[in-house]
Amino acid sequence: MDRVRFEELVVEALDDLPKQFAKRIENVELVVEDEPSPSQLRQLGLDPRRETLFGLYQGVPLSQRTTSYGMTLPDKITIFYRPLVRAFHSPDAIRREVTRTVIHEVGHYFGLDDDEIRSAGY
Repeated sequence: MDRVRFEELVVEALDDLPKQFAKRIENVELVVEDEPSPSQLRQLGLDPRRETLFGLYQGVPLSQRTTSYGMTLPDKITIFYRPLVRAFHSPDAIRREVTRTVIHEVGHYFGLDDDEIRSAGY
């Protein structure tokens, strides 16, 4: 799958979020990058030679924000193109996993941890 179509899938996944969640997302940048950097992987306790990421949330989750939160750079959700197209080969499988990854990272934005997100099926 080419990068342009992949980016379209990421936008579609974000556009398809349920309205009760989508309307609460503010000040978040959604980007597509080719690969996670070795330092990003190491910061998460992953071995850059053997492990990768499909997505990454960077920011302050809504559940941790206080009344003094403000004047900050946008949170960032990154979806990684190459790991996803390496792991999933058909367009349908890539689309499903892009949707799953976007939802997973949005879950982090709302303050859910990996276990909570996985128990919800993402």
